[in-house]
Amino acid sequence: MPVIDYYFHCASPFTYLGHNLVCDVAEKHKATLNYKPVNLTALWDVSGAVPPGQRPPVRQRLRLIELQRLAAWRKVPIKTTPLHWPVDASLADKIIIALVETGHDPRYFMNKVLSGCWANDDNIADEAVLTSYLSQVGLDARPAIMEAKTEEITAIRERNSRDAIAADAVGVPTYVLNGEPFWGQDRIELLDEALTTGRSPIRAH
Repeated sequence: MPVIDYYFHCASPFTYLGHNLVCDVAEKHKATLNYKPVNLTALWDVSGAVPPGQRPPVRQRLRLIELQRLAAWRKVPIKTTPLHWPVDASLADKIIIALVETGHDPRYFMNKVLSGCWANDDNIADEAVLTSYLSQVGLDARPAIMEAKTEEITAIRERNSRDAIAADAVGVPTYVLNGEPFWGQDRIELLDEALTTGRSPIRAH
């Protein structure tokens, strides 16, 4: 059974744009999707990237164009300047880790978080909002949130970040199949092709 390491951060619009599709691709190929939230700043420190607000104006403008273009392509709504952004999504990330650690599928909670930020103007840093999301998808909020606040979960997120860097994930989302990184939601079709053909992973030479 194929295994895909899914590196992401819940405040990322590009993670939002690709989330449902990568889940569908994994399901199509009966692949295991390893949800691995990361500290995005740690990846940027290695790859040389900076937060959007620190980028040159031309890159900021192009980002806004890309978000709208990709949202139209993926047929999902998007607010390119949501009400609550930038936002601290670390608690949401850690709840996902807590769900995974206790054997729960985080897909639909994660979808609530991503669409909450990028389509619905929700504050995904608000514990009450996250509690509501968990309840809406049929998950018990109290233990998930309590577990998310532990040092063990924080350590897993930091380990995920180190794993992402070791896998050459320069940003999020990055999907890693057989050691080959696919960076960006616009690489999901290439990931699908790699799974379909079963080709050997491509390496840097």
